Amino acid sequence: MSTSATAHRYRPFFWEEFTQTAARGQETGGHRSVPPWAERGLRAARDGLGCEPGSAPAMRHLHRVELTDAQRSSQPLPDSYRAEHAALTLFGLHQSAGAQAVHRPGTGLGTAVRALREGVLSSSAAERRLMAAATAQDLEELVQHLRGLIPLLRHADVGLDYTRLYRDLREWLAADNGRVLRAWGLQYTDPTAQSSQVPSPPDNAGVKPYWVGFRADLAQAGADLAALRSGAGREAGTVPAMWPFYQTRIATLLRTKGALTRGLVAEHAALTVFGVHQQSRDASMHVPGLTPGAACRLLLIQDEKRDRTAIERRLGALLTSVDATELAQHLRGLVSLLRRARIGMDYDAVQHALRYWDDLQRPDEQSRIRTRWDRDFRVDPAAKQL
Repeated sequence: MSTSATAHRYRPFFWEEFTQTAARGQETGGHRSVPPWAERGLRAARDGLGCEPGSAPAMRHLHRVELTDAQRSSQPLPDSYRAEHAALTLFGLHQSAGAQAVHRPGTGLGTAVRALREGVLSSSAAERRLMAAATAQDLEELVQHLRGLIPLLRHADVGLDYTRLYRDLREWLAADNGRVLRAWGLQYTDPTAQSSQVPSPPDNAGVKPYWVGFRADLAQAGADLAALRSGAGREAGTVPAMWPFYQTRIATLLRTKGALTRGLVAEHAALTVFGVHQQSRDASMHVPGLTPGAACRLLLIQDEKRDRTAIERRLGALLTSVDATELAQHLRGLVSLLRRARIGMDYDAVQHALRYWDDLQRPDEQSRIRTRWDRDFRVDPAAKQL
């Protein structure tokens, strides 16, 4: 039989069986003791720490991912088996026989580390530990970082959804682990921890994006901007260094899943453009009311020798962008010119454009934005903007 996805429907993972058994004991008024098979399973899982998947005989009966004879003799073993081995060993380290069950459905890794931040760790220490895990180069390094977190979770009585962790580890081994990274980051930075039953509020309702409060005189400003630039061309939520800068409001259920919302994509792109624009500039490059069209007009006014045709061509490429991804690329090219000329731009307007440029729910918005930016280029800006 090949690696069995269907087997999981008929037999729970070991950590699920353990939790169910512990729950039944409490329902019948018993102590938090577990049957001998569960204790033996915990010892076997702990014995597997540091061992190669499949090399710990005592752990074999704990696996629910089944292998064919050919897979057992192959190297490496299937990703699903390796991920389950890692999850089993971490669960064995986390769970004590007489303690409350630590497998807690719905608690992702980012949520668990956020709980540590609110309890036993400082914000900077918690963030460093989560980012170290998120930037691990391979599964072995990732598991080492998680092994360092487990004692802290156990001490703080913070549980973890081990079924979700198993799936995260399995995806980590795949070519694209973007969803996992985004889920961890969004869980950790959830500002509201609102119920999954509450619908997502409007994008950025009641919160100010990073560029609004930016101050170049702060010691960390240079490092912040470098972090923003590192996200250029990368999928939103997959660059751990950018996690602290997201302010887009997303419902907790979507955060937990690592959903890629249009609001998050737009804010991510706007942040990366701002990071390029603000580099080495003391004055804020966020100038409310100054659209890209008006900024291009200022370029011409500032230097009469500047090639008008070249500026018109650059703005034309911007206005004819097929989608928000292309729009972000053209904006990054434009702000390189604006930065040298010390001309700012309205990043609230930029974020709005990136959010709705190719939104099928608002098909007329792109036309309105294009008309406004083109008109701002054709009309001289107010003297106070010079």
